[in-house]
Amino acid sequence: MEIERKFLIDDFPDLPLLEEAQVYQGYLSVDPVVRIRSKDTDAGTDFKLCIKGKGSIARTEVEIPITQGQFEELKGLLKAEMVHKDYKVYALPGGRRLECSRVDEGSPTEFLYAEVEFTSLEEALSFPMPPFLLQDVTEDPYYKMNQYWQRKLKQRKEDTSRSVRKIP
Repeated sequence: MEIERKFLIDDFPDLPLLEEAQVYQGYLSVDPVVRIRSKDTDAGTDFKLCIKGKGSIARTEVEIPITQGQFEELKGLLKAEMVHKDYKVYALPGGRRLECSRVDEGSPTEFLYAEVEFTSLEEALSFPMPPFLLQDVTEDPYYKMNQYWQRKLKQRKEDTSRSVRKIP
């Protein structure tokens, strides 16, 4: 079970940095959520297949390690470009981790968000939001990455249909 809250941010925070990575993820399905992800760190690259259940603050999440070959094969099934994240993890006071992502930097759809994971729903609901977290979007489906993916897919289809020349 994954229990987390999601927040909008306007920049990476000035906190102790624990981890940095470049992440690419694409969606094979959005209902249910089935995605592939590569995470490239100084220690190497790992590849995962992830399946998520319904829900917002708490939901089932299953991550399965896959090989690079399996990742590349599944990547060939994607209907839109992968989402790119500049991913950084920071230490919060009290021992929690703040996972921050800048999504599709340089694109018109670029945005930044942060997530904090918890061990219980009670912990999640009682978490005091630090001032640098601008807005809690945990319950807003617009900010789910699978919804963002669907918007990218829709935009790709619109761009493709505009670029196809119709013959009278």
